[in-house]
Amino acid sequence: MARPSTPLISRELAAEAALQVIDELGVAGCSLDRVAKKLNVRSPSLYHYFRDKDELLEEVVRLLFANLPSLANGSDSYEERLVELCVKARRSLIQHPNAAVLVLQHFPRRLMLAAYEDTAKTNPYPPEFHMLVIEASEKLMFGTALFEAAAIARGAKSFPDFNTDQYAHLAKALSVVDGTDQEEFLKETLRIFFVGLAQRYRDGSIGQPVDESRKLFPQ
Repeated sequence: MARPSTPLISRELAAEAALQVIDELGVAGCSLDRVAKKLNVRSPSLYHYFRDKDELLEEVVRLLFANLPSLANGSDSYEERLVELCVKARRSLIQHPNAAVLVLQHFPRRLMLAAYEDTAKTNPYPPEFHMLVIEASEKLMFGTALFEAAAIARGAKSFPDFNTDQYAHLAKALSVVDGTDQEEFLKETLRIFFVGLAQRYRDGSIGQPVDESRKLFPQ
């Protein structure tokens, strides 16, 4: 029998098949047998490419973020380029809500080393600010994405119903932002962080408590 002109399986094809299974059945329903069936191969074939299921799931995580743009490209400010990068990363997770949990279970930071290098290399602030930017932008993006993805996967509201009389201040806060697009909410949250970062840089106050005299609404 002639050898196929293109391989029936590769790491990327297997990850794509695994993501399809996860989209349909969730992470718990993703088995090597089901992935192999998607690829029309026998499950032992996968062991030529992956040590075990965990390594395959790690590759799925890499696939989720494989096509994000570089911060070196674009005419906007560094801050706005990073905001858009976070929005696109969040969007990738929301498109696959069943797979979002993999970010917590199978997200060794080595998968993101190139992205971290890009973030630091293009950062206009001094090096002592670089990890602050990486940590804050990553945590804000993943936090909002994982909360929303979990709600989508469960068919639940992103914020539960509650007694508005008992939690009157929370109810008022939510009413103000009711209907706000979640991507826009993430953008504004990141921009608030960057405004604070710029102020700390100008003041030379990194690592210092907030100066009460600079608060807009002092107690």
